[in-house]
Amino acid sequence: MSRSRGHGHGHTHGTITATAAASQRGRLAIVLCLSALVLVAELVGALASGSLALLADAGHVATDVVGIGLALGAVTLAQRPPKGRRTFGWQRAEMLAAVVNGLLLFAVAAYVAVQAIRRIGEPPEIGSGLMLLVATGGLLANLVALALLHRGRAGSLNARGAYLEVLGDALGALAVIVAAAVIALTGWTPADTVASVAISCLVLPRAVSLLREAGDVLLEAAPRGVDMENVRTHIVGVDGVVGVHDLHAWTITSGLPVLSAHVVVTDEVLQDGHGGRVLDALCACLGDHFDVEHCTFQLEAGSHADHEAPVHE
Repeated sequence: MSRSRGHGHGHTHGTITATAAASQRGRLAIVLCLSALVLVAELVGALASGSLALLADAGHVATDVVGIGLALGAVTLAQRPPKGRRTFGWQRAEMLAAVVNGLLLFAVAAYVAVQAIRRIGEPPEIGSGLMLLVATGGLLANLVALALLHRGRAGSLNARGAYLEVLGDALGALAVIVAAAVIALTGWTPADTVASVAISCLVLPRAVSLLREAGDVLLEAAPRGVDMENVRTHIVGVDGVVGVHDLHAWTITSGLPVLSAHVVVTDEVLQDGHGGRVLDALCACLGDHFDVEHCTFQLEAGSHADHEAPVHE
């Protein structure tokens, strides 16, 4: 007996998340436009002023523009129903884009680090006034974006991710402002290099986190926070279940964990037609303890394993 079903809690959660994300689409679009304007202004300002810190922050903002664009795209693609060979729709595309975004972050950090080393002992002339003006404008735009995303960040993973990205931009802009002020007041131009290195250090952890998360999903590792031995214990603890094998849990995309298993039950369960009760108990158990969105169970007698090759624990 086999059945695939999502538990009630998981479906409710997914519906709420999708609705919350959709409600943030307009705000995300505004934030994307603001970030794009900041990117253009910082690129022009970096070239005109000679500021490496401003260029580093522009690189940071560029990756965030990609990230916020992905958030908007995820909201749109998530509403597309599965079709044809894409039985899970376009959900996994978010992970592929996350890998690209992570590699881009690494490239930005590496470029800034190389340029910073080249400037040691030969600091160029820095237009601190223009640098300060552009960074201040960028900080103000980031503060407006943070205000737009503040309310919806609790209900939407996409909005929360965009909020954190803009917060990182604001910290980068603040570092540039401090460096520009130091140069304007003291003439110590290496402050620009120090700020650029600080922004690179801000970028690297996010790049590592993105690549690790996307790699886990693409390699179909068990979702974070899901202890497979604990899952096994809960399944075997359901009345009528005597064993479990071929237990797998993975993630389609962020926020969408799935699980499948072959569950060995007593002969009485199969003979008396109590399989539905066991399936309901399994789904409720995993929903309450692990919040798995989609579960697929195959109920079978103990002797059935002899007909499967190989059987994985």
